[in-house]
Amino acid sequence: MAAERQDHLVFPAKGDVFNAFCLAPLRDVKVVILGQDPYHDDGQAHGLSFSVRPSVKLPPSLRNIFKELHSDLAITPAGHGCLEAWARQGVLLLNTVLTVRAHEPMSHRKKGWEQFTTGVIQCVNELPHVAFVLWGSAAQEKAELLHDRHLILQSAHPSPLSARRGFFGSQPFSKVNNWLSQHGLPEIQWQLE
Repeated sequence: MAAERQDHLVFPAKGDVFNAFCLAPLRDVKVVILGQDPYHDDGQAHGLSFSVRPSVKLPPSLRNIFKELHSDLAITPAGHGCLEAWARQGVLLLNTVLTVRAHEPMSHRKKGWEQFTTGVIQCVNELPHVAFVLWGSAAQEKAELLHDRHLILQSAHPSPLSARRGFFGSQPFSKVNNWLSQHGLPEIQWQLE
């Protein structure tokens, strides 16, 4: 990856690649939201799947996530797209691939990240109760790794290309909280400040 960064602009910045693990250490994970690869436009990716820093315009996938959040739990979207508050509650915001070449979606697929993230999923899988939210086909490939004691929710990716094929109406946020509550775990406060 060092050579790739030497020759190309790569997102997220080197220091942000593992932010998901800094904000949601594996021992604290209650929920995994798994996407495919980081945002590929300037200034968007910062190491948490689907999240952008507070000053960054909402990407279309995140706008659709907020639409579903409103439909599901009547939560009005915040004026920003930074999901760090979710991560601090034990939501691991992970992609199957952790870097991407600028403006080239899926450009770092099959370059080794999948082995790493499979290892992460296998570690989380050993925890007693975790809700896995798998958005899109790349994420759904990990379902076969998971114990059936966990909640496993699968739907289309929230991208505008696929959201109408099963993401909208999937109610992941209420389903996760209901399941956490049934297992004596604190619900996620999905409302962002």
